[in-house]
Amino acid sequence: MLKRFHLHTLFSSLLLLILLLPEANAMPAFARDYKMSCATCHAAFPKLNAFGESFAASNFRLPNWKDNTVATGDDMLALAKTPPIAFRAQAFAQARDAEAITDLTTGESTEVDSDFQSPYLIKMLSSAPLSEHITYYFYAIFAEKGGNGETIVEDAWFSHDALFGTDVGMMLGQFQVSDLMFPRETRLTFQDYMAYRMAGITYDRGVIFDTTAGPLDLAVGLVNGNGIKENLTINSPGYQRSDHLFDNDTSKAVFGRIGGDIGPVAAGLFGYSGQQKNAITDGNNPAGTGSGNRQTDKNIVGLDFNGKLGNKTYWFAQALWNEWDGFINAGQNYEWFGGFVGIDYIHSPRWAHSLLYNYADAGDLENTDTIYEGIAMETVTYTASYYFMRNVKGVIEFNADLQSDVAKTGTYWTGHLTNENYFLVGFDAAF
Repeated sequence: MLKRFHLHTLFSSLLLLILLLPEANAMPAFARDYKMSCATCHAAFPKLNAFGESFAASNFRLPNWKDNTVATGDDMLALAKTPPIAFRAQAFAQARDAEAITDLTTGESTEVDSDFQSPYLIKMLSSAPLSEHITYYFYAIFAEKGGNGETIVEDAWFSHDALFGTDVGMMLGQFQVSDLMFPRETRLTFQDYMAYRMAGITYDRGVIFDTTAGPLDLAVGLVNGNGIKENLTINSPGYQRSDHLFDNDTSKAVFGRIGGDIGPVAAGLFGYSGQQKNAITDGNNPAGTGSGNRQTDKNIVGLDFNGKLGNKTYWFAQALWNEWDGFINAGQNYEWFGGFVGIDYIHSPRWAHSLLYNYADAGDLENTDTIYEGIAMETVTYTASYYFMRNVKGVIEFNADLQSDVAKTGTYWTGHLTNENYFLVGFDAAF
């Protein structure tokens, strides 16, 4: 297990040796601009094929990108002929074999049998080259998981593919740290890559540098380390000069990945070192649901592998070892493990099938009488996708919970008290 590894020195030394930009959502705007099918970049929307991955690594552009700009007669202005806008929408119906614990103190629960999840997601996306080396990308969510009435921006960044005339690329903005391994937004399953969410390495704000060194892809980055919701108000002494930091503690997290091919297998080594607020339990925050003011060390080491079998089968695997020092009790280290394995089989232009296995061992977080006991999980998911069109699919998904329910052992109702079996059917479209 992890024992006080320090990644700052390791990955800071790679700062100028850094290629692996996060891959984007399905973007019909690219198909419109370049007048090509979605199948050019996608094995099965939204999963990218080799050309799509190359397109993303080429700063989301083809060599003839200027053909789609307005002829202004100004060499210092590159404007797309039409606004590069696309949309993605999802709607589902779900049946669950589960209960929702509504009160961690009393154990009060409610049955969760069926749910119409429509719209589950409505998203607007935009991306375009701005110069020979600069590209922007963002998407905004108008509705997600029943939350309506507020627009939320998740991915939003600028990228430069030749910083200061070198082979080093840079991306600045808001992105998912985990995209260095397997982008969550391009998965074929409704079920998530849960280890990334549990480890807290999804959306954050910062910078990534990337390059290649012989056969290796190298990336290193810095982020605030507190996601995209927390901030800190700065009160200046002058009249109405208050401002906000996007970082709520001013510390930064460093992370990086080294990747390359081992025969037919692509492999990567990931590392992350930063800080997070400690978890607290009190009258207003039962079972560790509150955040304290104490900074605690957070370290992660990950291994990822992926490959292809024949022309139709893609496989991938991720393992993450986590160490949260003093997260609950000061002076005590909490180590836990999580990962997933998946297979995508693109049977035909109409059908795609996916299997995803999620596993996590709560390790030292077990028996802490906190919600973090619930990190422990073991599920297998099967998804069948039928493509009415390249950009419109029907989805049927079964999720089986392989973990046995456990009885309440502490003061609070936490842990795996209820199962996570579900059946889901619905539509997913980008246009």
